[in-house]
Amino acid sequence: MDTRFLLMARYDASPVIPLDRVRKDFFPHLAAPMFLRKLKEGSIALPLISIEPSQKSAKGIHLDDLAKYLDKRREEALKTFAHLHM
Repeated sequence: MDTRFLLMARYDASPVIPLDRVRKDFFPHLAAPMFLRKLKEGSIALPLISIEPSQKSAKGIHLDDLAKYLDKRREEALKTFAHLHM
């Protein structure tokens, strides 16, 4: 399966997914302020897009970046699985 294609279908082909939707869909265990802090400090490796230079502007994650992040997490899980089941 192509992760990018599946995300395009899920988010109506929007190139930038609102930050809160990404959080609710993939990081529901994190409160919004904690999710934003983890993005800014880099412990969650997703580039944050601000629609305008203002601190109060809408923020989101580009669909391509989210797809790459999910694919990388899957690769890591597969390596761990293979190591444990060899």
